[in-house]
Amino acid sequence: MSEMALPIDEAAEGVQRRRFPHFTRKQTNTAMILALLAWTVAVFDYGLFGTLLPAMQADFGWTSSTAYLVNTLIAIGTAIVAFGVGPVIDRLGRRRGMMVTIGGTAVASVLTALIPAKLGAVSSGAMVAVRSLGGLGFSEQSVNATYLNEVFAITDDERKRERRGFWYGIVQGGWPLGFLISSALALVLLDRLGWRSMYLIATLPALALILVIGKKLKETPQFELHEKLTRLKKEGKVGEAERLAAAYGVEHTESAPIARIFQPGLRRNTVVLSLAWIVNFFGINIFSVLGSSVLANAKGVELSTAFWMLIVINLGAYFGYIFHGWLGDRIGRKRTIVIGWMISGLAFAAMLSPLVNTAPLIVATYAIGLFFLVGPYAAIMFYMGECYPTDCRGTGTVIIGAMSQPGTILGGFLFTAAAAAWGTGPAAMWVGAVGTFLSGLVMLFAKAVPQLEH
Repeated sequence: MSEMALPIDEAAEGVQRRRFPHFTRKQTNTAMILALLAWTVAVFDYGLFGTLLPAMQADFGWTSSTAYLVNTLIAIGTAIVAFGVGPVIDRLGRRRGMMVTIGGTAVASVLTALIPAKLGAVSSGAMVAVRSLGGLGFSEQSVNATYLNEVFAITDDERKRERRGFWYGIVQGGWPLGFLISSALALVLLDRLGWRSMYLIATLPALALILVIGKKLKETPQFELHEKLTRLKKEGKVGEAERLAAAYGVEHTESAPIARIFQPGLRRNTVVLSLAWIVNFFGINIFSVLGSSVLANAKGVELSTAFWMLIVINLGAYFGYIFHGWLGDRIGRKRTIVIGWMISGLAFAAMLSPLVNTAPLIVATYAIGLFFLVGPYAAIMFYMGECYPTDCRGTGTVIIGAMSQPGTILGGFLFTAAAAAWGTGPAAMWVGAVGTFLSGLVMLFAKAVPQLEH
């Protein structure tokens, strides 16, 4: 496909204010649908490991502590991969970046299905290496946030431009949808086909989506301008590039994107948001990724029953994204995140208490906790995109999003040690529930930012 051409007169001597070409309503809807599908497919693969971990644990002969350790080591590899994605997105573009991240998901799924289970440490090491490629798929949400921030700023659809947080919440809801699909397919197919076939199934929608994105998705004019400005400066036409940037009212610098996000004016939110992601992923890793293990080992729920519970719980969590996206448009994204994560920590603490000992109570408290744990990501992902200008927006959102992996690593080691000493329930309480509550407190130190206008 041909990318959207910018109406730029590079020979113009005067600086006259210009506007970016708009995305039509149809183009905006196409962008939203493909972004939702891309994130759902990426999470489907990412979530399969946590969903299938009890079955894989039996096949590989891992103890519970060993399985948690493998999950933590995978997070280290995922972090290494994810940290490299941001600068790539600010060079390749949003559209091609989405194709790269989904492509990584497909490769990870195929290779996971091929890992032999009877080679001891070799098998475990291969699992860590292959699943680390999931860092590409996990970074897809940051590509979405970057892309849709720019699309919603220039769309002809006034509803989406004015309520961009709400509409982005629908897309970001691909997280619980991905986990819901992985739980549902595990319930139906795991006993019949085995866990390896589940990963092969996950490959098919990823491959199909790459082809569709390549044909249907348009690059944003903001990135096209950024690309043109970079090219002009490389050709020595610095004055021309500066006039062009001024005409569109954008900031453009030759500083490396990673250095940019730590410059004055941007540094505070980079640090605060990174810390918030690290601590919050104590809870995400335990209650979202390892949900079946927590239900089985902390509450004594049978694995098949846990799959049913997680289907219901994740279905409710999807509406958490829509709610928090809507709420962020009205009371502010920062306030929405703080309130949501603090409520979540309290709900998970209640779920893990001895007082909650029946299936309806477990489902209710777990669903409330997950609703307020993952839902605020509809607000925080869009908030992150609003923190940075075009030339470092992809880097900023991806680097902060990649901080989830140090959170998974640190939280994983804490959870593994606590589970070995006290059991899964107390470990989930003190690492997961408390960590989730503390992440809300950390967000109090973030700086409010204006809505993105270009």
